[in-house]
Amino acid sequence: MIIGYSFWGFLGAGITDTPDGGRSHRRPLVDALIRQGHRLIFLQADRDRLEAGDRFTDQYTFDSGSPEIDLLFLEWRWPIPGRNTTTCDAPGHTCDLHRQHELLDHYTLDQGTPTLIWDKDRRLPADSSWRQRAGVLVCEAALDPTPGARSLLFPVDEELLDSADPRALAAVPRPITLGYVGNQHDRDEEFNDYFAPAAAHVPHQVAGKWTATTRWPHVTFLGRIPFPQVHDLYMRSLATVLLLPQRYASAGQMTQRIFEAVLAGCLPLAPDNIRHVRRFVPPSLIVRDGGEVVDRLRHLRAIAGTHQHTWLIAECLRRLELFRLSHQVRQFQEALGELAGARSRKIGRSR
Repeated sequence: MIIGYSFWGFLGAGITDTPDGGRSHRRPLVDALIRQGHRLIFLQADRDRLEAGDRFTDQYTFDSGSPEIDLLFLEWRWPIPGRNTTTCDAPGHTCDLHRQHELLDHYTLDQGTPTLIWDKDRRLPADSSWRQRAGVLVCEAALDPTPGARSLLFPVDEELLDSADPRALAAVPRPITLGYVGNQHDRDEEFNDYFAPAAAHVPHQVAGKWTATTRWPHVTFLGRIPFPQVHDLYMRSLATVLLLPQRYASAGQMTQRIFEAVLAGCLPLAPDNIRHVRRFVPPSLIVRDGGEVVDRLRHLRAIAGTHQHTWLIAECLRRLELFRLSHQVRQFQEALGELAGARSRKIGRSR
């Protein structure tokens, strides 16, 4: 199958001053689909080449036109005022949304091309007409997706998962007790309730774009760091806190931060308001407030490097099986089968 894939992000490390959580899992998914026999054509701008100076054209195909495809696969883009809602010649404009409109108009509406929307940020309204349209299927990275949508989680690279050694990870020196990587978007209350109280008591670092921080003068904010340094920060951190916007937590949607942290041996503390939280972390890493974060960190520091520490890392790695790449590829293939079946039934009725 020829898949036209629309994503606004990078296949490689990209540039520092941009959000793109897909860098940890997009390329493994792409390569796995190619191994399955699919041909992929990338339909958004080649940001790796244009912005980061990285060239993947020997391995992948980018096309800014309207090539022949069998399936349109979209990482859903939404309006961001002042960025992708402005005219194309406006300062700071990004054309991701305009291009998505163009692709949907040409392929989905005009040609009836089967379309798979991956709403990775839970931005597609529950009453969107795209959810009801024949030939369109919505996937979400949640255990409890919106009714009518399918679950397609962020995939973790199987080689990284299979090669992770809990004993070796437990033996790594971790001078930072509490680390965090991620941007501020919709996380203020979670940060204030769970991370900030603990940061007053332990060595910590926060990497990411945080622009409104006056309420937390005691917190050390590093700003954005290059993507390769994310792993380095987690390798130096004993633990992190999984801070999810409420629209994620209520649907059991976990971000890629969990496997970025766990694969580096950084233990993830998880607020108890996350739906299906026990599927993501062992019970001893679930916390109800900032005070419990402080208590857990003291305990983890006391057992660092011990057999108990090794066991906790192993338990967290075991729970990453939920995100295993091969399982998510099967989910993708099942979604393709559902779209193909719906199209066959439609063609059959029209004859």
